[in-house]
Amino acid sequence: MTSHSSAEGFTAWQRCISTEALVWNEITILVSYEADWLGLASGGFQDACSHLELQVLHPPGAPIPLGENGYWSEFLEPGDAEEAGGPVMLTSALLNEFSDRLSWRVAWARWEQRDLYG
Repeated sequence: MTSHSSAEGFTAWQRCISTEALVWNEITILVSYEADWLGLASGGFQDACSHLELQVLHPPGAPIPLGENGYWSEFLEPGDAEEAGGPVMLTSALLNEFSDRLSWRVAWARWEQRDLYG
């Protein structure tokens, strides 16, 4: 067995994360997407995945249907976002789908009334 102390044989890999702002119901959300998370697919790993991350930019601290603290992160099967029309289209569809849930309506009502209670 041979041991190598250098990165010989490995190619340089650079992450490719796309970002785009989405305005959904007057909430500005930063949508970050990495189609080949950490280069796993290009590295030949069988368990490759994509990564979708949402962060509320404005108003600060506003909840979204996918994350009551204004942040959400999810690993996806490769190609899922592309099949949905891209990461922003997928995000819009998910936000619309989850906005029908009672937990979201309660979180939004509490957030809107925060100024009443201090």
